[in-house]
Amino acid sequence: MKYLVALAEERHFGRAAARAFVSQPSLSAAIRNVEEELGVRLFERGPRGVLVTPTGAEVVAQVRRVLEETARVKAVARQRSDPLKGVFRLGVIHTVAPYLLPPLVAALRHRAPAMPLDVEENTTANLDRMLRAGEIDAAILALPYEAPGIEVRPLFDETFRVVVPAGHRLARKKAIEPSALDTDELLLLPVGHCLRDQVLDTCREFARPPPPGRQGNSLETLRSMVASGLGITVLPATALTRRYATPLVKVIDFVSPRPQRRVVIAWRAGYARAAAVHRIAAAVRGLDLPVAPLAEAKGDGTD
Repeated sequence: MKYLVALAEERHFGRAAARAFVSQPSLSAAIRNVEEELGVRLFERGPRGVLVTPTGAEVVAQVRRVLEETARVKAVARQRSDPLKGVFRLGVIHTVAPYLLPPLVAALRHRAPAMPLDVEENTTANLDRMLRAGEIDAAILALPYEAPGIEVRPLFDETFRVVVPAGHRLARKKAIEPSALDTDELLLLPVGHCLRDQVLDTCREFARPPPPGRQGNSLETLRSMVASGLGITVLPATALTRRYATPLVKVIDFVSPRPQRRVVIAWRAGYARAAAVHRIAAAVRGLDLPVAPLAEAKGDGTD
């Protein structure tokens, strides 16, 4: 195919052979073989040089497209040979994404500059389905989580803290027992969010979960509802950094041992770009977050 293109562009057997780094007889024989196999004349040979026949022009145009696609195949293979090159499809649960992604993206621009993130923010159940179906490459979730054929690597532990309106009766306390929280005041995420279940598990004294009207679709919505005086809520430490501080609410610790959640990264066993997963895990552990980073597991091979 390269010989056909060279001859069509050079219109001279000698120059085409030199360009293709073969002898002129070899190139001439190859062109004849192609014409015999196709049963058509692709070139007219004459004393003034070589002319491309109308059929030859169509064939050469198609050959150029084939060569372009072949080059793309090789480029894809080269890209895949380096796990840190190419788009990485990362799923993140709603209660982690807004607080982890901004610093993580900045860190990965240095740790893996050729690996942009395509982010899917969703619930654990949906991310689990997408991960097992190959629709995403990895997912950052909170335990409990396990699935057949899925590897899980811990990233960090973060504590839960109570958020109350500034003038609330609990606002002056330095630490709170879970039993001090009133179900009728509690604001939670809707059913389907793992953080909702974790909070209810932390506050086992609740005889029943709050009614549907006392729900917010995001942690920022819950924070605003607390600031307005509607009730109280429980948020993870990453959602309570100085960046999100407001004088309208007071943040209070639980008494020790403080309830917490463990955030992990999960990926399919045997995934070809496991090194990219490890690089993301290392980047997360290196972030300045109000969490307890977990030690790198042996064999992470991150940097």
